[in-house]
Amino acid sequence: MNDLVDSQHREEDINTLGAPLPEKERGRFRYETTDGSTYKLLLRNAKSNRRHMTPAESALWEYLRHKNLGVRFRRQHPIYGYIPDFVCLEKQLVVEVDGGYHYIGDHPMNDEERTRYLNQYGFEVIRFTNEEVICNIEKVIDTIKQAINNQ
Repeated sequence: MNDLVDSQHREEDINTLGAPLPEKERGRFRYETTDGSTYKLLLRNAKSNRRHMTPAESALWEYLRHKNLGVRFRRQHPIYGYIPDFVCLEKQLVVEVDGGYHYIGDHPMNDEERTRYLNQYGFEVIRFTNEEVICNIEKVIDTIKQAINNQ
């Protein structure tokens, strides 16, 4: 997931962002899951991320796209200052594919912070490593299906 804003800015904006829209209202607004003032920048970054997916993200996208799992997933869709790899708005499910850099330096702590932040808005976040996706995609898909069914 890519950060758009620094921690201080996120804390300032947290009170100005509304909770996710009720299910019947989802899809009515283009930037329903982020603050309108940052939407254009987030969207530009999201489009760039879509063009430069990792091999693991590309492999997983083939399973998630076109409602293959019965629900619509979006890739690199802005949510409250972050750009997760994949999100199902209907089920409020975020799927992240983490490369090796996610396990060094401050990245694990930053990932935990992002997860907590998205959780407070009702999103469940599940994470997989690149290796899990490439080497055992069937298990990854089963885990995602279970998460969809539990929502």
